[in-house]
Amino acid sequence: MKFIVKLFPEITIKSRPVRKRFIQRLQSNLQIILQRIEPKIKVRGLWDRIDIDCPPAANGHYEAIIAALACTPGISHCIEVQEYALASFDDVLAHVIRVYGERLQDKRFVVRVKRSGQHTFSSQDLERYIGGGLLQQTGAARVDLHTPEVTVNIEVKGQQLFIVERRIEGLGGYPQGTQEPVVSLISGGFDSIVASYLTMKRGAKTHFVFFNLGGAAHEAGVKQVAYFLWHKFGSAAKVKFVTVPFEGVVAEILQQVHHSHMGVVLKRMMLRAAERVGRRLKAEAMITGESIAQVSSQTLPNLAVIDKVAEGLVLRPLITFDKQDIIDIATQIGAYEFAASMPEYCGVISDRPTVRAQLARVEEEEANFDFDILEQALQSAIAQNITDLAEQAAQQQLPASHKLGDNDVLVDVRHPDEQQQAPLNLPGANIINIPFFKINDAFAALPQDKQYLLYCPKGVMSQLHAMHLRDQGFDNVGVYRPLGG
Repeated sequence: MKFIVKLFPEITIKSRPVRKRFIQRLQSNLQIILQRIEPKIKVRGLWDRIDIDCPPAANGHYEAIIAALACTPGISHCIEVQEYALASFDDVLAHVIRVYGERLQDKRFVVRVKRSGQHTFSSQDLERYIGGGLLQQTGAARVDLHTPEVTVNIEVKGQQLFIVERRIEGLGGYPQGTQEPVVSLISGGFDSIVASYLTMKRGAKTHFVFFNLGGAAHEAGVKQVAYFLWHKFGSAAKVKFVTVPFEGVVAEILQQVHHSHMGVVLKRMMLRAAERVGRRLKAEAMITGESIAQVSSQTLPNLAVIDKVAEGLVLRPLITFDKQDIIDIATQIGAYEFAASMPEYCGVISDRPTVRAQLARVEEEEANFDFDILEQALQSAIAQNITDLAEQAAQQQLPASHKLGDNDVLVDVRHPDEQQQAPLNLPGANIINIPFFKINDAFAALPQDKQYLLYCPKGVMSQLHAMHLRDQGFDNVGVYRPLGG
């Protein structure tokens, strides 16, 4: 197998030294990622592309390679090609028939040629010759320049011929590590997940800082989604996951701050702590998932007051995004299930929060706050390498049951639409349907003399909510996964 990586267009318009640096970084990132899949894969950076040569041993890892190329920032698209020495038009036609012959049966097609270098023929000359030959020597229906069912893509570079077998769309953006490091304040919800992803896509090495308000289940869930983001979109970078225990900070706010200003003060405390963490990690900015007026603390006056507490740069990639747009991106990148199943921990709730905070009033409220508590939280912070989280998350998960006993009740926590589209078919099983967004409130009302096993297809929602319920003191809850699931 051979792949040609096409650079994101914004890279190609950089100055020569910057473009060279970006290409070298993308080459290095791809080499790190792909050689984890197959150590003998070769990655070579050129001025206008990156070539990837895969040995026969990589054929068994084809889908993993495709997935890695599709999720590595800095790539416009990749093409899987067959490479040959450029010879006569008849030789080119023979190669094309070997690759496309069967695909063209009864299909409308078009031939597209991209050519660079010095040749005695034009791209149109080769297109016409190959198109005519395919009509004569295959079962193709006809040439269709406007709405073809199959596009035969050919590239000629100097004396090399590349016949394109498949095109893989890339993420775009910049290669990881070409921008300065940042710390993302991640809570595990849709906003912080998507903000982190967008920052990673733009080339910034993204560390994660998590303010723990809700115990072990919440922390385990956020670690899982942080690892997912890093592993899928940024695994060439060495990053940290930092947990800051914030229960004491929240308790102090609840006691010392007027309820109307609790949300703004909490955000200011988080920025203070994140800035300290960021300095340790040599980060240049803090990333949050806030969007204008999505909640009361995110009005423009409140955001202005929140930002005044930090000397460093605060970036908000989602500042003008609608909530549905954020959810759509989370779905697109495969993180919807993580965010939708994350337990909510608001920390502080006010019935009449301010939407136009004044700095003087906020500072007056903070004068009552014992900042030793914030200092203690920072001293107790735990920084871990992101690579350690997968093993830790596996150790923290509850063991799954593969069989149902007489006293077991299977709780289907999928969304009602999923439950309706694919009902569980387990004859004789006691099954109840409680969607993940209701399970935390509904569980206490269930008869507690039964053992409840939560089920979802991937085991993410079931694990998070089972662990959360365990944290709440319910010992009669576990996870169900069918054998082979």
